[in-house]
Amino acid sequence: MQYRAPHAWNLSPSDAIQLQKNLAAQVIRQDQLNTINSVAGVDVGFEENNRITRAAVVVLDFPSLELVEYSIARRPTEFAYIPGLLSFREIPAVLDALNKLNQPPGLILCDGQGLAHPRRLGIACHLGIITKLPTIGVGKTRLTGKHGPVPEIKGEWTALKDRDETIGAVLRSRQGVKPIYVSVGHMISLETAISYVMRCITRYKLPETTRWAHRLASGPDVQAISR
Repeated sequence: MQYRAPHAWNLSPSDAIQLQKNLAAQVIRQDQLNTINSVAGVDVGFEENNRITRAAVVVLDFPSLELVEYSIARRPTEFAYIPGLLSFREIPAVLDALNKLNQPPGLILCDGQGLAHPRRLGIACHLGIITKLPTIGVGKTRLTGKHGPVPEIKGEWTALKDRDETIGAVLRSRQGVKPIYVSVGHMISLETAISYVMRCITRYKLPETTRWAHRLASGPDVQAISR
């Protein structure tokens, strides 16, 4: 299947913000998943002083988390680095990488935010709307919102809130390390998103999906696929 965005990418920042506000209304925050037999990780890096965007998609069997396939795509970077608008900079290359796969994954975990975004349209939401696939945002840092203390026990979490709205979860994926930020992307509830993220955790802080994708997006290709 070939994924294409229904809108242009070379927008002005003000037009991009308006598009985010319009697309946010399309985000589905309830579970609309089929049986999940594969999970994918998506991450983006940059080469040649940010002139080239390098996107990686890694597909793992679920629940075994064995490698099924992966793809890397490169294209010229055409959108400036603007916090809150990173999906416009990154998704075009992500779509190129997804289009190289032999078959679509059942669930995508994005290195980045979903609803935990000032306009409720992080990269996981934006990508989910375009592909019509269930997506989850898994961020290493907080973009917006506030939260209380996170329990030290692995698998425990506390709500990430913006005023009275819960926009994500601050999840202790591994005891003794900083938590990660999980949020709904598309076609999934927060509780289910947390469950799948934890089922993709092995001995590392990050789920295997985005951990592998990060290594492919930011490191030497041949080393990235070896454990």
